[in-house]
Amino acid sequence: MTKVIVEADGGSRGNPGPAGFGAVVWDAGHVGVLSERREAIGVATNNVAEYRGLIAGLAAAAELGAREVDVRMDSKLVVEQMSGRWKVKHAAMVPLAEWARQLVAGFDVVRFEWIPRAQNSHADRLANEAMDDAKLITEVRESEADSAVEREFPDPTAAATISNAPGWTGARGRPTRLLLLRHGQTELSVQRRYSGRGNPPLTALGREQAARAAKYLAAKGDIAAIVTSPLGRARETADAAAQSVNAPVRVLDGLIETDFGEWEGLTFTEAAQRDPDLHTRWLGDPSLPAPGGESFEQVRERVEGARRDIVALYPEQNVVVVSHVTPIKTLLQLALGVGPSLLYRLHLDLASLSIAEFYPDGGASVRLVNDTSYL
Repeated sequence: MTKVIVEADGGSRGNPGPAGFGAVVWDAGHVGVLSERREAIGVATNNVAEYRGLIAGLAAAAELGAREVDVRMDSKLVVEQMSGRWKVKHAAMVPLAEWARQLVAGFDVVRFEWIPRAQNSHADRLANEAMDDAKLITEVRESEADSAVEREFPDPTAAATISNAPGWTGARGRPTRLLLLRHGQTELSVQRRYSGRGNPPLTALGREQAARAAKYLAAKGDIAAIVTSPLGRARETADAAAQSVNAPVRVLDGLIETDFGEWEGLTFTEAAQRDPDLHTRWLGDPSLPAPGGESFEQVRERVEGARRDIVALYPEQNVVVVSHVTPIKTLLQLALGVGPSLLYRLHLDLASLSIAEFYPDGGASVRLVNDTSYL
């Protein structure tokens, strides 16, 4: 893959209001769609959503291995700022513009072109679908907040209605069941190296693991959707599942693996030798980031956001979530309501399956951890 075309858009219903973005990657001839991205981002402005669309499109192009990118957007602001003709002044735009520039630096050539909205209809449609999701997510989050108030100040005359509740917890309603699938093997996992934002493909064994997991999930049936991290190893695993269970795939950036920064690609021993004091403290302090990377507390914050979005988008349904070690451990941690020690004590095998359930009233349970029987 040498050259691609990225079209991106974003919008907000209220400016600021429920916002979302869409991005599509076309082949060089603008004939075939190579990748699509859309995501609700909560309450934001049009410009923030447009920048997020650009970032998603560039990230998708990078995953495809493109070296030359033509970016086409109907946002004059973003095009002019990214072309260097306009200065980025708004505080909310500065980090987004820098994020986009870092992605641009990874290609050989990137050109920006303004196009009329009518010529950006594909990305515009994806952005509108994301904004539809954003409205739903906002409504469900408000409902969750109301439920929290009810739990804090319950009506003593109300009788609890328990349906499919885990054990004797008293959780109400039917849960959204998350089938948490770790991606298959890559070369970095064979060598036991920190593998965060790097993008190694699945090995032959990794593809076989994904196929076996997909077959197992298909036998379970009744799966509404597959939600995945944007990284290639997760996408490959998710695509295998999608073919078997015949369910749509949605990419959520919040499910991406931890950014290990300067430790990316190093073994545990190599990282410990490189930064002995920092590495030791990092292993026991979830607020401490890897050098140039992120902390486990930051991971927890974005994974919690992804969890809430999944529950909002797929209430009372079964959803396959394809991700990585840290996000899956974090989802299990959230379901169990335990502290960060779980991150250091729980083992998850490649292509393993765990199951966590989240109830409408805020209850949660874990039904399965690290199943590999199908491999």
